[in-house]
Amino acid sequence: MRVPFLGIAMMLADQRKEYTLAGLSEKDLAKDPFRQFERWFQEAEAAKIPEANSMVLSTSDADGRPSARVVLLKGVDGRGFVFYTNYESRKGRALDRNPVGSLLFAWLPLERQVIVEGPVAKVAREESETYFHSRPRMSQLGAWAAQQSSIITGRAVLEDSLKAVERKYAGREVPLPPTWGGYRLSPETIEFWQGRKSRLHDRLRYRRDSHGDWAVERLAP
Repeated sequence: MRVPFLGIAMMLADQRKEYTLAGLSEKDLAKDPFRQFERWFQEAEAAKIPEANSMVLSTSDADGRPSARVVLLKGVDGRGFVFYTNYESRKGRALDRNPVGSLLFAWLPLERQVIVEGPVAKVAREESETYFHSRPRMSQLGAWAAQQSSIITGRAVLEDSLKAVERKYAGREVPLPPTWGGYRLSPETIEFWQGRKSRLHDRLRYRRDSHGDWAVERLAP
């Protein structure tokens, strides 16, 4: 049965809730945004949020067309945030032509978000090698079996490809595919968002100044 648009709008309005768990003030922040991220990430893990390292990666191609998908954070330090993928995937092609991106961590049970923006570059091949060989063997084989984002005729294509690479590398180490590896997003801004009552949310953003130091700005919700 077709639901009238007005009915859908009313049902969505019924899902509104107040955010009351916590606040975020300037005095609460660590001086370094990576330290602040570490603090919030540990609290997300302590709250047992499923896959707390999941993040929405947004990119845009050379024509400005945006795309977004969920990927997993696999490393973070003072240089930036690292994730891995097929370089010939849609996101890989976009980053090749327009090497900037945005990351969004949505820790909704804690009424928190973190938004990271900045340039993106491939990590060193040695770094990709180390991570690739830490993955389960079947995940390594899967990286060879799937040409990510390419059009295929059915599931059987993937299954047959996986069987072929299993035979090819039976009894020996699976090498890192030439089209697979890591990216590092080096942040220019990192925003910490804490939900608050009456939609007057706290938004504190770290931004690199002209000297390379971090300045903190409060944004209106």
